[in-house]
Amino acid sequence: MATRRTGKLVQRSKPGENSTNEVDPAIDIPEIDEDETETKETRLTLMEEILLLGLKDREGYTSFWNDCISAGLRGCILIELGVRGRIDLEKTGMRRRGLLSRKVVHKSITPTGDVLLDEALKHIKDTQPLDTVQNWIELLSGETWNPFKLGFQMRNVRERIAKNLVEKGVLTTEKQNYVLFDMTTHPVVDASIKQRVIRKVQDSVLSRWVNDPQRFDKRTLSLIYLAHSSDVLENAFTALSDEDYDVAMKHVRELLDLDPEVESQKPNANELMWAVVSAFIK
Repeated sequence: MATRRTGKLVQRSKPGENSTNEVDPAIDIPEIDEDETETKETRLTLMEEILLLGLKDREGYTSFWNDCISAGLRGCILIELGVRGRIDLEKTGMRRRGLLSRKVVHKSITPTGDVLLDEALKHIKDTQPLDTVQNWIELLSGETWNPFKLGFQMRNVRERIAKNLVEKGVLTTEKQNYVLFDMTTHPVVDASIKQRVIRKVQDSVLSRWVNDPQRFDKRTLSLIYLAHSSDVLENAFTALSDEDYDVAMKHVRELLDLDPEVESQKPNANELMWAVVSAFIK
């Protein structure tokens, strides 16, 4: 019987492995925008989807042992700004430079309507000299030794994302007493929304798996990478059969084995997204 692993994936897939769930690359499958299937009221950001995957349904909080989700949520913020056309990587000249050496630039200062995104966008717009994706993840997480840049830290991100989900009717707010302290928790009240996120992850690496990442919906592809980096991806696979679990993990490993530098140079690729992916998997 197959054995399930916990934590991050580190094992690489063996060359030549095939799965019955894979789609013939010769078959033209158009990229499907997952957001088109969502109503305006229940449309979630990447940050909200990652938090939902990491949240314990009844307890209403993420694992105390998960020290990866904070940085992962900051990566989500950058990708959200990228796919919304607010930021991008600086252009290169004749000599191509690596994704992680290029600086982040703002393309539009039009507010997104999301407080977290607009706060990060303002930091990026007002910062000189420009900085890289890797550094922005650290700055927004508060992981910097430069005292002059501590002001860039985005505080209480998980709590603020949870409050957004409360407003959307997905979570509720409760006070829990733990003898020595009180803790605000956010249990799930609309399980169908969380299940929709879980199904999206599962389907993307099972029934809707395609061998070419460029044919993925960019948000779904980002969700898989950032869920892995935030150490919450396994939560989406717990209900799978052993056979489906092995296939799903194999496909995730194939994505992790890709070279972001190569993928970012393909037509219609989002360089900012691949830069964030590179920052987490390298």
